[in-house]
Amino acid sequence: MRRFSLWMKAHPAFGDSLIAGLLLLFDMAVAVSAVDRGVSFSAYLAVTLLMLGPLPFRRYHPLGTSYLILAGGFLQLFTHGGEGGIPVRMSDFALAIALYTLVAYIGRKSALIYSGWLLAGTLLWAVFRIAEIQAVFLVFMVFVIFGFSWAMGEFIGARRAYQSELEQRLKLLETERDQQAKIAVGEERSRIARELHDVVAHSVSVMIVHADGAAYTIRTQPEVAENAVRTIAETGRLALTEMRRLLGVLRSEDAETQWAPQPDARGVVELAENTRAAGVPVRLEITGDVDDLPAGVGLSIYRIVQEALTNTIKHAGAGTTALVRLARTPEELRLEVIDNGFGTPHDVVKVSGGNGLIGMRERAAVLGGEFEAGPNPGGGWRVRASFPLAA
Repeated sequence: MRRFSLWMKAHPAFGDSLIAGLLLLFDMAVAVSAVDRGVSFSAYLAVTLLMLGPLPFRRYHPLGTSYLILAGGFLQLFTHGGEGGIPVRMSDFALAIALYTLVAYIGRKSALIYSGWLLAGTLLWAVFRIAEIQAVFLVFMVFVIFGFSWAMGEFIGARRAYQSELEQRLKLLETERDQQAKIAVGEERSRIARELHDVVAHSVSVMIVHADGAAYTIRTQPEVAENAVRTIAETGRLALTEMRRLLGVLRSEDAETQWAPQPDARGVVELAENTRAAGVPVRLEITGDVDDLPAGVGLSIYRIVQEALTNTIKHAGAGTTALVRLARTPEELRLEVIDNGFGTPHDVVKVSGGNGLIGMRERAAVLGGEFEAGPNPGGGWRVRASFPLAA
């Protein structure tokens, strides 16, 4: 039933066609009686078609269809609206439907002009029917019907305007949310690029120092010079890798550069100690050697752990414990940060607010890794990331 209702809403002409068809059946049912009273069948049929034909299109062309229906009403008035005609036809309800349509879809100004024509036609019809006692009662009923149509049009029009405003606000909020997400991503990528720039600058500084040392010792201490050259080669390879990543993520030039090495995976131990000092017990599990990781990977590990533990301190609540797990294999490095904080409130805060998750996801993507964050099946929150090392 709900599916049919949604389909009807998406195809309003179908429902209006059903209304027009129902009124047409009633009109045709009394056509013989009208002809017996002296009404021309061609005039009767022309009025019926002119008043009911436009109904299926009233939502698409409210003004034009309404005046076509009004023209049918005046045609009825001057052809068989007199003493020999029938007092009220079912197709006359199309006039009320047209008035409702103008109020709901066009506005009060057009509806008032249309109501003026309806008033004129009703008064003329009352003059034609003045000999009948029920004329006053019929006129009263006509005004009641038209008044009800106007009231319904006001109600539906206000409801449509309210829904339209809500839709516009939702679209605006979605646009703002997308723009904020893009801005957050851009800012985070610029920050990552700046940090990678610092890593490359540090590597180049090391190469320069060793090159100077090799130049001084190449004749007197060839072994020392050879070791320095090897160090330059290894550092150059790492710097070239980080430079490629830097060029891939850089969005704009940064005027401010800090000539200092950034934190690496070894700083995770200090992060765990600082978190314990803040009142959250942290258990640290490290498998494999993480001291000689590529600078970009080590920096990303440090930042992801830092952001995850910061979120734990802010949102997990009292009595929370956390686990930081680092596991290195020849092919990849896996990181996992788990806490046992609150359930739904904790999850909602982390998913809906802040740019921390965006930054962590960007860091993993820049280095060709994977990232996921979400509720832990056992309660709390879990952050996972993996970084390829073989390349």
